[in-house]
Amino acid sequence: MESAEIRRRWLSFFEERGHAVVPSASLIADDPTLLLVNAGMVPFKPYFLGETKPPAPRATSVQKCVRTPDIEEVGKTTRHGTFFQMCGNFSFGDYFKEGAIKYAWELLTSSVADGGYGLEPEKLWITVYLDDDEAEQIWRDKIGVPAERIQRLGKKDNFWSMGVPGPCGPCSEINYDRGPEFGVEGGPAVNDERYVEIWNLVFMQFERGAGDGKEDFPILGDLPSKNIDTGLGLERLAMILQGVQNMYETDTLRVVMDKATELTGVQYGAAQGTDVSMRVVADHIRTSVMLIGDGVTPGNEGRGYVLRRIMRRAIRNMRLMGATGPVVQDLVDVVIDTMGQQYPELITDRKRIETVALAEEAAFLKAVKGGTNILDTAVTETKAAGGTVLSGDKAFLLHDTWGFPIDLTLEMAAEQGLSVDEPGFRRLMQEQRDRAKADAKAKKTGHADMSAYREIADGAGATEFTGYATTQGESTVVGLLVNGVSAPAASEGDEVEVVLDRTPFYAEGGGQLADQGRIKLDSGAVIVVRDVQQPVPGVSVHKGSVQVGEVTVGASAYAAIDVKRRRAIARAHSATHLTHQALRDALGPTAAQAGSENSPGRFRFDFGSPNAVPGSVLTDVEQKINDVLSRELEVTAEIMSIDEAKKQGAIAEFGEKYGERVRVVTIGDFSKELCGGTHVGNTAQLGLVKLLGESSIGSGVRRVEALVGVDAYNFLAKEHTVVAQLQELVKGRPEELPEKIASMLGKLKDAEKEIEKFRAEKVLQAAAGLAQNAQDIKGVALVVGQVADGIGADDLRKLVLDVRGRIPGDRPAVVALFTVANDRPLTVIATNEAARERGLKAGDLVRTAAKTLGGGGGGKPDVAQGGGQNPAAVPDAISAVERLVVETV
Repeated sequence: MESAEIRRRWLSFFEERGHAVVPSASLIADDPTLLLVNAGMVPFKPYFLGETKPPAPRATSVQKCVRTPDIEEVGKTTRHGTFFQMCGNFSFGDYFKEGAIKYAWELLTSSVADGGYGLEPEKLWITVYLDDDEAEQIWRDKIGVPAERIQRLGKKDNFWSMGVPGPCGPCSEINYDRGPEFGVEGGPAVNDERYVEIWNLVFMQFERGAGDGKEDFPILGDLPSKNIDTGLGLERLAMILQGVQNMYETDTLRVVMDKATELTGVQYGAAQGTDVSMRVVADHIRTSVMLIGDGVTPGNEGRGYVLRRIMRRAIRNMRLMGATGPVVQDLVDVVIDTMGQQYPELITDRKRIETVALAEEAAFLKAVKGGTNILDTAVTETKAAGGTVLSGDKAFLLHDTWGFPIDLTLEMAAEQGLSVDEPGFRRLMQEQRDRAKADAKAKKTGHADMSAYREIADGAGATEFTGYATTQGESTVVGLLVNGVSAPAASEGDEVEVVLDRTPFYAEGGGQLADQGRIKLDSGAVIVVRDVQQPVPGVSVHKGSVQVGEVTVGASAYAAIDVKRRRAIARAHSATHLTHQALRDALGPTAAQAGSENSPGRFRFDFGSPNAVPGSVLTDVEQKINDVLSRELEVTAEIMSIDEAKKQGAIAEFGEKYGERVRVVTIGDFSKELCGGTHVGNTAQLGLVKLLGESSIGSGVRRVEALVGVDAYNFLAKEHTVVAQLQELVKGRPEELPEKIASMLGKLKDAEKEIEKFRAEKVLQAAAGLAQNAQDIKGVALVVGQVADGIGADDLRKLVLDVRGRIPGDRPAVVALFTVANDRPLTVIATNEAARERGLKAGDLVRTAAKTLGGGGGGKPDVAQGGGQNPAAVPDAISAVERLVVETV
């Protein structure tokens, strides 16, 4: 049974039994504590925590998931992988243990003809929690599983919680016996390789307290409403139904390995080393396609870093198997063809996905060249200092700057006889991740305990947003935090977070900055609002300070936003939509939105593109946008179902989470997007849009920055002033400026070339004299000394090589010259073949000289370069080189 059919049967089975089918959420987690969705229940977390009311009492989904803690282990075993699909059925206060158990048994054991998976009941083993007598009784008496195939396990294996205070409960796992060829008998308690877990039923019935680990926490009591959360690993079930040894041999991964074989000639199963590489490629390429499909782009932070890391591991492993040219196109295409059966949007977005993936491949192959040079220098410096371990900060630099996977650094360092300070590297990596997570969380919560916001949400419900229709209005203070802690009151000067029952303030989201303004209480107290966030869904938290008086919970208030700021932001947001559509018209659908920020009078818009956008295209885009403004198109917003929005062709932003009902913003006949932000009423209100330019912000992602309205006018006014000044300087009309300035720059460049030529000739004039005055050290011609200050590295190198060339080739020769440029000493040393045969290598000599100068250096045995910090040490460095030559020969 193919994976697509397993997925179809799952959803059909539960839909027929009253479950609402919930499409897979994006892999981009709508949770500040997660980079990526890593479990099937993550999209349902707000329902289980009581933050949001579930849309239905029963639900089912097949959720895309990515787990990355063990990336280095992927490929080494057949059990580790990064991407997987989790089939889940959920009950929110509806059916409980008996219902969940009966559904699971029916689906697994019903015949294929009847819509089930057709597993043999006698091969299924059950585990339950130690004291969960109820679950065991249901399995034994209601389902008919023999007692000898039901085993009890402890808290570590059969008890579930989110790792934080909240819902928890015992689990019951269904395991499949793969037979004696996979190990000894005895059930899952003895051998989890033979008895592989395929379905985990979680019975959420308790509330847990604070504690560490999987076992060290107290049970506080029963939940008021009991819930069900189950998860079946689609890949594991596919492995069983397709009769293969492991998940890498299932249909959606095997085709990738077959393509890798076609590209490299390496057969899976031929050798352990290449088998590891095959599995890495299959897993990582599939995961990459799914991440790019959900809008992730390669980068050096967060989820972009995850994508970059796994893509580069895949490409590197293809090269280890002998691939010499580009391979990503073919591998990505086979994944899209296979996974597109389950996720049709991959086929629709094929071109965009290919564009991002190919750009990352090209960037990595280029980085390998540059990073290899950096690594060589680091290895040389480490060895010169007598070390055997490459420092963690050097490995981190290679990773952070050049995108070198740590395993690539480990391998290349090992080839040079060095190990790598992995703990140091991983400490720096963790510090980077912690900073990123802390920044993201602090932005949303201001370091407050999330439970404080949840308490407010539980008591007062969601904040009603009135800002689409009004900019001010009456409200009530329903929540107050001072320094991140709930408080009944706050005084003048306090930094506060205020929750109102209704508000005109827009909370930051969808690329739009938050409103600012004032909240006035009936008591006369005034709060200046600087920011608005939604740390928990639907609850707007106004962050600011008490300017006057005392603020109390329950007080009546009047909230008013800064209207001028709002209007400026609205103009920027509407301009962003126009820019998005104009770019798509010019570049095609691959120019999909990858992020934006709409601030007063200006915006930035990120979009997919493998290459820089030509200036002529940007000019056309800008012209098109301003043409639309002159058409005075009406801007409207309408609430509709997500399916209706898609039918109307509305554009959705990658990575955004949308509900069943969405807001669609339409600009005449030009643009239609899903958007929750605020906009102008007519395009004429924008006045003017000026694109300032575009640049790269990551592999396959470009950024346009622009000004809107008065800000655009002021910019053009300044430009006009600059043009007038240039006209006066070059004595020409505006249209003549490019030609006249180009002519002036050309003449300046020609003059610089002449000066450079004169300087080089002057430097080289000294070559003959230096060669004639060479010292004789036991038959070796040694030219060592300091030349005039100010000579650049290139000129010094030319001089050294010229002097070496003037000494007869059969006579061993060492040329070591020093100079001081920009208050820093510099040396270039060269040796000829005869000298190297006597053990005189330029790299060794440079390291000795550079160490004396207080710096470092390196190069090849025939020519090397170094420098330092101490110009006064040049005479000592010269002496050090002379001594080393004498000692060597």
